[in-house]
Amino acid sequence: MNKENILRNCEDIKMWLFNVRRDFHKTPELSLKEYKTKEKILKYLDEIGIEYKVFKNHTGVMAYIINPMNNITIGIRADMDALPIQEESDNSYKSINNGVMHACGHDAHITMLLGAIKILYEDRKNLNVNIKFLFQPAEETLGGARFLVRDKCLENPKVDYMFGLHVMPHLDVGYIETKYGALNANTDSLKISIKGKKAHGAYPENGIDALLASSNIITALQSVISRNISPFNSAVLTIGKIQGGEAQNIICDTITMRGILRTLDKKTRDFLIIRIRNLIEKISEAFGCKGELSIEPDGFPAVINDKDMVDIIIENTSKILGKDKFIMKEHPSLGGEDFSFYTENCKGVFFHIGCRNEDKNIIYPLHTPNFNIDEDCLIIGTAMHIANVYYFNSKNNLH
Repeated sequence: MNKENILRNCEDIKMWLFNVRRDFHKTPELSLKEYKTKEKILKYLDEIGIEYKVFKNHTGVMAYIINPMNNITIGIRADMDALPIQEESDNSYKSINNGVMHACGHDAHITMLLGAIKILYEDRKNLNVNIKFLFQPAEETLGGARFLVRDKCLENPKVDYMFGLHVMPHLDVGYIETKYGALNANTDSLKISIKGKKAHGAYPENGIDALLASSNIITALQSVISRNISPFNSAVLTIGKIQGGEAQNIICDTITMRGILRTLDKKTRDFLIIRIRNLIEKISEAFGCKGELSIEPDGFPAVINDKDMVDIIIENTSKILGKDKFIMKEHPSLGGEDFSFYTENCKGVFFHIGCRNEDKNIIYPLHTPNFNIDEDCLIIGTAMHIANVYYFNSKNNLH
């Protein structure tokens, strides 16, 4: 299917895309509670007629077009969950669920994927690649991508190439960006425990002050980024929470601190964890305490874009929108993105779709009560999904 046909087919379902997105936007649901969202996805899939699979342990859905004769399998992912934010909007389709809002654009991601399914399924007889369409829960919290990986959604047949996208309000509608290599950071949640000995505050010699030890640890940890890695590398270490103590006149015996570590490659991550642990244990020991570092199991690996697949995004953006509509992102984000669980298992690329339009006052950041999208981005995202599939469809014809 050529550029003109892709865009024409997407324009033909423009109002359908708008209405589907508004349908999902009205009924946002938090991570692992996407029950109505799943119900609506299944309704649209049934209307299209495509086969799909549901799962017992989560709300994810996998639709698929598979022919055993095809030897290339493409995966495309859309996340489903919303955020605990009260929407501030006068739109007729604003959230009807109090305190919950699609403030990260996942309603748009669902819609783009359904649009791609609608068009690709109608053309299924001309496809010589397999496609798995993954509707994924819990991106905002636990990293629901790992659920679909565990349920073998990337296997039988094995997914060779994986695509994902995200709407971005810093980009005007009609523009697409991504970058080679690291796009999003490793995300680690840290728990630091300091154990001392309780005593009356008037007799400090009888106790071991965990609070004093922890204050020195926090100060020392500030040197990790500034003195232990190159200034040409990027990492963030933040201690954002500290708990401990019972009263003003009692020596504190237990402190718990929580923080985050963000890094862009495994070597830096491993080095910094060793360094942080060493500082915690040795400084605690110097103050007579016992210090421990725990890495919480909810972290995401870094998103590392495959070079050849970035080139596909550049090529398809040029074909669909024009060469001037692609932006090479200069720096990676130190935010997390669980698309990385897919790219650990196959080649993949994650890219950003512009949704900003100042003329329509669509200017607000992600995760804010006034966030919205220019719905024309739905056409672009759908078209990119289709173009990415047909890139491999045409390449596969050559073998």
